[in-house]
Amino acid sequence: MIEDPPLLRIRHNFPRPTSVQVKACSGLPTGFVVDALNGRGALDPRIKPIGSVQTFCGVALPCHAGANDNLAAFGTLTVAKPGDVVLCATEFFSTASVLGDLLFGMMKNVGVIAFVTDGLVRDQQGIRAVELPCFAAGVSPNSPVRSGPGTVGLPIVIGGVAVGPGDIVIGDEDGVVVVPFGQIDATIERLEGVKAAEADFDAKVKGGLKVPGFIQAMVDSGKFLDVD
Repeated sequence: MIEDPPLLRIRHNFPRPTSVQVKACSGLPTGFVVDALNGRGALDPRIKPIGSVQTFCGVALPCHAGANDNLAAFGTLTVAKPGDVVLCATEFFSTASVLGDLLFGMMKNVGVIAFVTDGLVRDQQGIRAVELPCFAAGVSPNSPVRSGPGTVGLPIVIGGVAVGPGDIVIGDEDGVVVVPFGQIDATIERLEGVKAAEADFDAKVKGGLKVPGFIQAMVDSGKFLDVD
């Protein structure tokens, strides 16, 4: 026989990236960040923008709410700092929402700059009025309970990606990408090369490029087989 777990397990203090590190990842397309992460890091594509505000970059505050419960989402209000992004894992629970406009508004009041969940949300009109990015797997007016158990400030898996407290999270209309805390500096360093390569390629395409050099090299080396 096991004892009932606490309603919430909460970690208030964890290492956070510096403002300089967050700024270095801000204002960039998520595709650039993924390229700097060697092609991975984006959450499941079922997690999409809700409303019109879509772009953000901030510090991950993960929570695990579980199925049909949002006590952990409320628990983030006691931990959040300005610039945080709440990521709420529900394991893709799709019978009830995990957040509505009132909780979303309270998150804004404590400094949260975006909300991401693999579950559902509701009150779209109110969410739009809060004017913060909100990403979710769908929408339902059904309500959850607030009974726990859950976690706040501890590692989660959301949208197939492991997220720890203090990771950097970037979102835009293409999706949401997570930069692990331990890889932030290396990712920022690689981003410089990604931005330079993208700018060079973009200029070539706008200048009329039809076949990229790496494809032409494969053709010339005989690695493609013509069957006509």
